[in-house]
Order: sequence, then C-alpha cells, then structure tokens
Amino acid sequence: MLDRTYTDKVTSSDSGDEVAVAGWAHEIRDLGGITFVILRDRKGQIQVIFKEDEDEELFNKAQEIGKEDLVHVKGIVEENDQAPGDREIQPTSLEIIGEAETPLPMDVSKNIDSDLSTRLDNRFMDLRKPEIHAIFSLKTKAMEAMQNWFDEDDYIEIDTPLISKGGAEGGAELFPVIYYEEEAFLSQSPQLYKQMLMAAGFDKVYETGTAFRAEEFATSRHVSEINMFDVELAFIEDHHDVMDVQEESFRHTLKKVKEEAAEELDTLDVNLTVPEEGFPRIQFDRALEILEEEFDHVPDDEGDLDTKGEKLLGEYFEEKGHPAFFVVGYPGEKFYYMQQVENDEVASRKFDLIYKGQELSSGGQRQHDLENLEKWMEKQDVDK
Repeated sequence: MLDRTYTDKVTSSDSGDEVAVAGWAHEIRDLGGITFVILRDRKGQIQVIFKEDEDEELFNKAQEIGKEDLVHVKGIVEENDQAPGDREIQPTSLEIIGEAETPLPMDVSKNIDSDLSTRLDNRFMDLRKPEIHAIFSLKTKAMEAMQNWFDEDDYIEIDTPLISKGGAEGGAELFPVIYYEEEAFLSQSPQLYKQMLMAAGFDKVYETGTAFRAEEFATSRHVSEINMFDVELAFIEDHHDVMDVQEESFRHTLKKVKEEAAEELDTLDVNLTVPEEGFPRIQFDRALEILEEEFDHVPDDEGDLDTKGEKLLGEYFEEKGHPAFFVVGYPGEKFYYMQQVENDEVASRKFDLIYKGQELSSGGQRQHDLENLEKWMEKQDVDK
C-alpha cells in the first residue's frame, strides 16, 4: 500500500513529525515565491506550503500541479493557526500521480450549485465534492447504527432474491426480465419472503437490500431503484408494537449519527434533532383535519397524504416540539395485506413515520387470517 495518512489523523499535536499524505489538489494559490496547495482526501483537507527560497526544485515542481491533480506528498507537520485545521505540511517530496484533464467540467472546490443534469452528466466530478463524501459517510454510519440496534435485539439478518415470479404488494409496476427463457421480474419488495420466514418461526428478521419500482413518480424524492431497510417481526399484540420498534431504532440511530458524524453534519450544515419524547401517533382522519383547519390544505387523493401535506404536518408538530410523529389508520382499500381496524370499515393498521415533514418509513400489522386476506384480495381484484 502507498505510504500515507488520512488528513483527519494529522493534527497540530503532530508538529515536527514526518507524514505522508495523498489526495487531490482542491485549491491552489500562488503568491509569488510561495504556493499553497489544499490537498483533499476522503477524510478532510490539509494545507501544503511550497517556498521557493527553501527548496527551489520542489517549488518548481509544485508549479506543475493543476486543480484536481492527484498528488502524494511527504513532509514535516507544522502548527499554524492560520491554516485549515491549525496545521500544515512543509514538504520534502512531491509526486504527481495523475493529472486532471482541463478545462474541468465543473468546479468542486467552491460552493456553487450546479443543476442536477450537469451534476449527473459529470458525476465523476460531482462525487469529489466534500458534501457528497459526507452524504456517503453519513449513510454508512446510519446503517451501521441501525443494524447494531437490530443485532442487539436478536434479529436475524436475511438476504432475499431480487428476481421473482411476480410482485409482492400489488399496484406497483414491475420491471420484467428474461430468466432462462421465462419472464420474471425485479423484486419490488421482500414482503412475501419475510412473511414466509415468520411462518417458519424466525420471529424477527431484517434486510438491507434493493427494490425496483417501475412507476411514474410524482416527486423528485422517488426513484425507480431504491435501497431499503426491511424489518418483520412476529408475535405482536398490534401495530403499536411495530411502531415502538421503529421509534426506538430510529432514535438510537439519530443519537449515534449525532455523536459519531459531527464533521459530516457540519459539512452539510445540518442541525440534527434527536426526539427525546415519545413520537405522537395521530389518526389519518385527524391529520386531514389539521391540514384543513390549520393550513386550508386538502390533498387531491383523499386516501393519502401528499408531499405538501407531509411538509405542513411536519411544521405543525415541530412547533410543538415533535420533529417525528406517526400517522396511523390509512384507508384499508389500498392495502389488502394490512389488518383492518375493528368496527371501522375504512381504516387499516397501516402507518407512516414522518420526520421533519418527510415520510421516512411505513409499516403496519399484516393480515394473517387467510379468510380475511382472501376476502380483501377479492374485493381489490388481486390474483390469489
């Protein structure tokens, strides 16, 4: 492996020590006789200072560095409260490993908002942004925290097939594929596999996997290929047990992310709120009443919340000190596989968890009575 130290491990307390770092030339400033190079790796940035009067050969070589070139530097750490991170490197050797093609299609060193099409067309550059690195790092730490919670609670991790004979939930369009001369589909959900595992006595399982939805989505927050964290548990009293699991695991994850990803949150300018009190649980009908009474807003689909409605409810509850809350009891006609609420011909035991005005997850209590399940499947014209 190349001799190097991540920049976040180089601190002012290392003053006088020799280190080797490798990364991309994020910024270059030439002040005539002195050249400053901000070197960036996936952990952070560090300043390297080249002085003509101290090492003319090395200084001249530094003039060959272009923005986004990949370089390897060895040198002595010096404390400097004017430099990023209060330290810098006085170089003793420099190697330009790779030169970037110029002109660059976009600048990743400045906080310039490029439109989405430009970013995607130049994704190889967009991925270099510290903000994008922070997102990937946050996801890693969040998933680690979430998995640790379920591992500690004795859940079994599973992996279900991504190619199936048919859909699991109904309604969603499927991506067809040819499977040994037969038609199959990319998985839209591991739901049926999870239910098989419950019937086989696995009790509590989770999966981190990919799902595919060939739908025309109404918002930019939905995509056709998604990563999902799926959970299934048996022997519950009702859907409130499932909400308890979501609430506890989510609170644990937020706490861990806030503790262990402070730099990433700072890079993204995010003030992460960890709900300490229990999440309010309101009925779907009550959610519609709040939207109409407080905001004069009525969703177009009377059986669901729209994006604007979720955002307004988020504002309503955040003002009351609750950034996270559940909406419970969605109309059952859309979810044949969810249990219905007794003495209510409309509401199901389906719910959504909303955090800061966005739906974060959904869940419910499965319909495990075969007679009732077949009745609802027939009512909604779902093939058995």
